[in-house]
Amino acid sequence: MQQRPNIPVAVVIERQRQPNAWEAWGFRIAEVVIDEGGFGQLPRTLRDDGRTAQMLHPGLLVSLHRDEAEGYYLNLSSGAPVWFVMWRIDDDDPSRAWPEWVTLSYNEAGRQLDAQERVDNLPLSDEIAALLQAFVDEHYRPEVKQRRRPQSFKPPGQR
Repeated sequence: MQQRPNIPVAVVIERQRQPNAWEAWGFRIAEVVIDEGGFGQLPRTLRDDGRTAQMLHPGLLVSLHRDEAEGYYLNLSSGAPVWFVMWRIDDDDPSRAWPEWVTLSYNEAGRQLDAQERVDNLPLSDEIAALLQAFVDEHYRPEVKQRRRPQSFKPPGQR
């Protein structure tokens, strides 16, 4: 059985104290980096000056699935391929946020957005885009478009 390709990543989330008059905390996904094992498994603070903090969240795994090949193709064909990061804010402590998962599938990100989840994106490196392109070339086969005969040309019993 062939093992699916996996890309270990870590996500950096930036938190800003009172970014405007209506919010106590503001968050943004600052970076997605390849996790080569040196980050450990637990989130940690990279910097915190009291106003802005950056937290590193290691240990996320991006798995490439054959049935998501169309979503990968759509991401690549957009002209600016991206990482999609779904993340959450803690309801009990609104100063805390974390990434739930990272994907490269446009379709998977769209499903999460449809479910009212927070999904942000960041540019994909050329190296990862090339890896994704190789996966798409191997597994994506566009559906063959079939011409539909207009209803007016079909016999009444087949309409």
